[in-house]
Order: sequence, then C-alpha cells, then structure tokens
Amino acid sequence: MVDTLFLRKHSPRWVVLLIDTGISFFSLSLAFLLRFNFKITEEFSDLWLYAVAFVVGIRLLSFIISKTYAGIVRYTTGKDAERIFLVVAGGSAFIAIVNFAFYFYISDSYLVPFSVILIDFFICGFLLTASRFVVKAVFARFTENVGNRTNVIIYGADHLGIVTKDTLERDTKINYRIIAFIDDSTNIVGKKIDGIDVYHSDKLNYLLELHTISSVIIAKKNVTKDEKNNIADICIHHYVKLLTLPDFGKWINGELSVNQIRNINISDLLERDPIQLDKEQIKREVSEYTILVTGAAGSIGSEIVRQLTQFEPKLIVLFDQAESPLYDLELELKEKFNFRRYEIVIGDITNRIRINRTFEAFKPDMVYHAAAYKHVPMMENNPIEAVTNNIFGTKMVADMSVEHGVRKFVMISTDKAVNPTNVMGASKRIAEIYCQSLGKNSSTSFITTRFGNVLGSNGSVIPRFKAQIEAGGPVTVTDARITRYFMTIPEACQLVLEASAMGKGGEIFVFDMGQSVKIVDLAKKMIRLSGLKIGKDIELSFTGLRPGEKLYEELLNNEENTLPTYHPQIMIGKVREYNFEEVKAQLHELAEIKKTHDNYKIVGMMKAMVPEFLSQNSEFEKLDVAPEKKK
Repeated sequence: MVDTLFLRKHSPRWVVLLIDTGISFFSLSLAFLLRFNFKITEEFSDLWLYAVAFVVGIRLLSFIISKTYAGIVRYTTGKDAERIFLVVAGGSAFIAIVNFAFYFYISDSYLVPFSVILIDFFICGFLLTASRFVVKAVFARFTENVGNRTNVIIYGADHLGIVTKDTLERDTKINYRIIAFIDDSTNIVGKKIDGIDVYHSDKLNYLLELHTISSVIIAKKNVTKDEKNNIADICIHHYVKLLTLPDFGKWINGELSVNQIRNINISDLLERDPIQLDKEQIKREVSEYTILVTGAAGSIGSEIVRQLTQFEPKLIVLFDQAESPLYDLELELKEKFNFRRYEIVIGDITNRIRINRTFEAFKPDMVYHAAAYKHVPMMENNPIEAVTNNIFGTKMVADMSVEHGVRKFVMISTDKAVNPTNVMGASKRIAEIYCQSLGKNSSTSFITTRFGNVLGSNGSVIPRFKAQIEAGGPVTVTDARITRYFMTIPEACQLVLEASAMGKGGEIFVFDMGQSVKIVDLAKKMIRLSGLKIGKDIELSFTGLRPGEKLYEELLNNEENTLPTYHPQIMIGKVREYNFEEVKAQLHELAEIKKTHDNYKIVGMMKAMVPEFLSQNSEFEKLDVAPEKKK
C-alpha cells in the first residue's frame, strides 16, 4: 500500500489544485471567524458568501496561471515555498485593488474587509506551504525503509551545496539521503540547513567511519588542490566515491542535473592554483595580428587556438593534416566561442609548396609550431619519420618564417629533449638547436618552450588508465619506479602564451612542472577513486619499460642551469649555443643519410649532433660509446 501511494504514483495535478482551492476556502473562512471573534451574525453571513466567491475565485485563477499545482509535492523545496508566497501575495494584492475599486466606483462599502484580506494572506500562505512540507515529511517517513538508500555527504554548505541537495532530493531514480554538509565557515558549522547538520571539514573522516556513505560530493567553489587531495585521500581510505559538479556554464538551462554530477578526475587533483597571466602583454603581442598554429588539431595546438581567441587576433590560421579533428575544432570555435576569424589549412609541414603557399596567402605575423610526432615507442621504431617530421618539418616552417618576415616563432618542445634517451626526444632537441641557431642569423625571434607531460592529451597515460578501468582492467604500468611531471593542457598553453609574450628571441623557456608523480601511485589513485579495490575488483600489472622510455624525466628547472623571469613559473634554460653554419651542415648530412632509410645510420647521426643522446631500453644502445671511452 505504502509502495503504491508513495513510490509508484504521483497525485494528479487536478487533485493538488483541488486541495489548494480547499485550503484557500478554509483560510478565508478562518480569517472571517478571527475578524468577527467567532460570532456568526447576519452581517458575517452576507459578507462571507460574497467574499468566498470572489477571493477563492481569484486564488483558483492565480494557481492556474502560476501552475503552483504542477510540481511533485514530495520534492518541495525552499524555492517552491518562495514561489507559493509570491503567488499568494500577488493574489492578495489584486484582491485589495479590486476591493478599493468596488468601494470608490460601485458601493460605499468594501467587498471584503481589509483585515480579512491581511489575515487570509498569512493563513493561506502558511497552510499552502506547510501542507506540502508535511506531505514531503510523511513521504520520507514511509519510504525510509523502502528500497536501498544512497547516503551522501555534501562538501560545501553555501548556495552550491544547497542546490546539490535539492537536485539529489528531486531525483526519482535513486533514493538519496543527505547525511551531512561539510564546510569550514565558522558562521554555519554546528548549525542545520533544512534539518541537515553542518560539520567542520576535520569531521569528514569521523562521519565516514560512523555512517555507510556511498559518495562525497564537492559542491564548493575555489577548493584548493591540497584540499581536494586531502578529501580524496580520506575517501580512498574508506572506499567512498568522490564526485564533483560541472562548471556552471555546463548546467542545463541554468539548472543542475543529477546526471551531470561526475566522478572527480585525477586531473582535478593534480591541477595547481590558477596561473596569473599578463593578459595586457599577451594582447599586445596577439591583438590584430595574424597567427599561424601548426598542429592545430592536436591537444596542445587546439588549446593554444582556444586561448588565442580571447585576445582578439586578426586571424588564426589552423594548419594540420588531421581532417576530422580540424572539423571538430572548427565547430567548437563557431558554436562555443562564437569565433569566426580563422582559416583552416589541411597540409603537411614537410610539404614545401603547401607551407610556402600558406605563408604567401595569409602572411602570418607570428607562428606557434606545435606539429610533431610525440609517442616515444612509435618514434623509436620509426626513426626516419621522427627525423622527417620533427626535425625537417620544423626546419621547413622555421625557414619559411624567416623568408616571409614572421615577427616571432614559438616552438613547442618537451622535457624529453633534455639528455634524451630516445629518438623522439633527440629529434626535438635537434629541432631546438636549429631554431635557436637560426634566430641568431635572422630578424625573426625564435623562442622555445619546454614542458613535461600534459594531462588528458591524446594517447597519454591518464586517458589510457581510465579506459582500462572502465573495461575492467588490468591497469598496466611499465615500471613501479617510473615518475613523470604533469601539467594540465590549459595550464601549459597559458604558460606558452606568457613565455611567447616575454621572449625576445633565442630563449628556451622551461616551465615549473611542480613535483614529479609516481605513475603507479597515479594508477592506484584512479582505481580507488572509482570505488574499486586492487586485486579484488581489478588487477594492476607491470609490463616493463618500453623502447626509449626513461624512468625519470629532467626539466633543467633548478638554480644552477636556469635564469629567473618575472613570472615565477617560467624560467630560461641555460643551454649550449651552436654555430648556425655547423648545424646547417650537419642537417644536410642527416638529410642525405635519411635517403638510405638505414635506421642505425640515421640514429647514429642524431647521436653525433646531440652527444648527450644515450639510448635506454632500445636497440640503438649498441651505438653508444661508454662515457670514459668518449673522452
């Protein structure tokens, strides 16, 4: 019976409307009785008869117009109560206006005593609101042990926390029960919000031990990385899921949906405090200029494009050979950013004719060169492609930039170019060397930006772990000792823009990547954040280092080999300088060797150009000479 009444059916709207009308009738009658001290006289009877028809009719009309009867009563919230109050107040105001008109234009008496209107306003508003909350409470009482309850703690007791609570309580699929709010504000800790206790954040562990909690939802703005990690560690210890809200701009029609509350991403825990940009300086560099972005469809290139849009460039030329991702980016620029000052060029950076035509047609003032092959094992097995694309492709774009008078050329490099142990890193280092030496002999300013792994980029470890977890495992890590530096894609691109604005030419900018992270710890955290137990729900396995893979990455970001800039997260790397003619001659020799398609000869020449290039876990280790013999 209870199941039928409270879980399976909603009361028809006409029933709610009829009950509201009945409450209005009762309220008006009680108002009259109070006004006349419960003395039923002939004057009372005459007035009451007219007033009922008039006032209840107005109430009924106002309910129909405002549709106060349309909501599901058992999910009534404070907003519903506010709406009812406004409807009742509006109806009472209209009744008062008609009352005045009746007195001045029709009769010398009021249709309804003003004291009755005032009393009725308070009684009617209270009863309509209270009746809904009573039904809600009765529903909660009778359904308390029906079905499975999902216990939730909401981290944040401000507006977002209350919106989250209301959203969960309105959900008809899952029976949520809000156990507590967590907040650090001394103004509300120890108090109740809608009957729910507010606890200090240091009580989270206690609450998780006391109750069986399904998930903790972060519903608070400006939560620091350390705070998020602390919450995550507590939740992981108790095998409780940690959820978060989407950005407000992603809410559907300005309202939060239960389906939008998502699992917290590992990137949310690794991100750092917002980067402070010199936006005016960047705007001076970019505004009303034509910008060419190579590799525009890639993870870094596309984000550079997105961030450039806010600085009002004259034109952005999107150059890439990946057709479908370019199309997706075009749609995003139109629909999300409402930006149309762009041109799309599909082409290969090694195609001289295509590159030259692009420079002739658009005459770019500035180039962001993000096109490159980046996967270490792939390039270790295909050295000729790494050389063709990463070295000679970069050379092609750099040479065209000088030939066509480009003001500034910004190359996106990698930490794998530092003391490279693989073909990919060495190819990027040679590209750095060429750009740096070319800049000494041209009016174009050549700037290199170097950083580590970016979170969520195509083919990177985090999307791979996520896919493996969703597939049920196993989650694979190459080596338990391996560590990496991580940075979010937006963060990396913000620093690229800032470095490009401050660069004068010849610099290799190194970014502060924060603390290195053990990949195995990352994998374990992602598994546990998914509510799974390693060895029970999913397996974690080690596959061995891949060809050319390092255990530890190097960034050159310490006081001995970097110079500070005005930005605390950007430094200038002190690296060896090269003679342009010597570099040019070596590249000519490499080009000739490339024609042989002999991988060993190609890699051997790369090692001659970059003496610190010592292969690891690779077939090319045999080309390396022991350090003492090299001397």
